[in-house]
Amino acid sequence: MWPKPRGYPWGHFAHLPRWAGEPLALLEEGAALGPIFALGLGRLAVVGYSPDWNRRLLTDLETFRSRGSFSSLVPYLNGGIITTDAPEHKPRRQALDPHFHARALRGLEERLRVALQEIRPKGEFEAGAWASRVAQTSLNVAYFEGQFPRAELARFLAPLKQPFPAPLLPHPWLFAQVRRRVGQMQAAGYGLAAHLPTEEVLIGLAAGYDTTAHTLAWALWHAASYPEWHSPAGHPLLIKETLRLYPPGFIGSRRVARALELDGILIPQGALALYSPYLTHRHPDLWKNPLAFDPARFEGRIPAWGYLPFGGGERICLGMHFAQMVLLAALSLFGRLKPLRGDPAPKPGLTLAPGGELWLYAGG
Repeated sequence: MWPKPRGYPWGHFAHLPRWAGEPLALLEEGAALGPIFALGLGRLAVVGYSPDWNRRLLTDLETFRSRGSFSSLVPYLNGGIITTDAPEHKPRRQALDPHFHARALRGLEERLRVALQEIRPKGEFEAGAWASRVAQTSLNVAYFEGQFPRAELARFLAPLKQPFPAPLLPHPWLFAQVRRRVGQMQAAGYGLAAHLPTEEVLIGLAAGYDTTAHTLAWALWHAASYPEWHSPAGHPLLIKETLRLYPPGFIGSRRVARALELDGILIPQGALALYSPYLTHRHPDLWKNPLAFDPARFEGRIPAWGYLPFGGGERICLGMHFAQMVLLAALSLFGRLKPLRGDPAPKPGLTLAPGGELWLYAGG
């Protein structure tokens, strides 16, 4: 078998305690053993991070399936386009794509800027809390033209940012309440919600919330810490470098639908196959000085299948263009930013988040 990092003598459960408590350290320890390693997470999990592994995992949709992977464990993400597999995935995705294409979202940009300008902080503020408010406001504008009651939306999304096991717990009453409200918004013809199935609206809200909020918090911290990149021309590269160092989806998973052989070793049907943007984005064979914050690296070529903040292939993140629009719009609101205090080290949960509060000062 492939090498395994330090674990407990519990067979397929050997790495569950470390996965729950220190997944980044576990992944980094495994990566030091080779480009492919194994974990015991209740069943066999095979982890890779090379471009070839990423390409294979994200393009062979018949072998590597989404249903039954980690997303299926999270009620907020267990459904819709996220867990639809081939051959149904392609036509479903084609039906959704026109609503999320950059051209289709262009009409949202001005409304989004106006809504964010109304909540722009001045003076001292905590980037994470404000970024969460930005994400909620932006999703409300896009999906419901800002008409969804803010407190209800915040209550629905709150478990996603809470420690485990909160994101994994069922919330049937909360989901039923939100479904009713979404139905009202759809009947009134508001925003994207009026053109999408209810299930896709709920999935879109969940998938776009903490991922965008955490990235924005880090982007603001970097804009304050590296003022030479805090400009309209610098923001796109600053965002790309933020996503390289701190990809919200630090781990992705698929279920192996049919046994296959790799490097002479059998991966059995039912095993998990994992890819890690976090490991790929920090690998010295792919990136020069990988731990340094250097947006200039994106002025040149980047390694194919070596940069995956939104996944890749046919299943690339549906909300990618919307997330980038939100990030650029939020950064554009600020003139001078000054970092005050905080802990930007990554802390893994359902997604990757800053380890602590990030306090900034925004000039008038």
